[in-house]
Amino acid sequence: MESDWKEFCALVPILRERYLAVRNSEIARIITDSTKTETERFWDVMEVMEKETKTLRRCFDGHSRSKMWLYMITMRGEGMLKRKDLMNFSEEIQRRVFDGPFEKKG
Repeated sequence: MESDWKEFCALVPILRERYLAVRNSEIARIITDSTKTETERFWDVMEVMEKETKTLRRCFDGHSRSKMWLYMITMRGEGMLKRKDLMNFSEEIQRRVFDGPFEKKG
């Protein structure tokens, strides 16, 4: 379990940056959409940012060893965590996160 925790701590910044690279690209597209007014662009970006703030807090704030696998399931549900990201984790964590009773969001 200690090795899983260390692996998780090393993986978190990678997942966050990978996720934000995609989200920031989406925001850039919104803010440069020439078919919308400046006001529409502002409010569209604000809406996306509010949603992403909640997602980021839910996935990245307050990690603990005892709840690590729950955070991983949440990350998986948001599309941040892929099965290949767990190659260095114990089989128990891999099963718990990807073969457990929780389904990925559509």
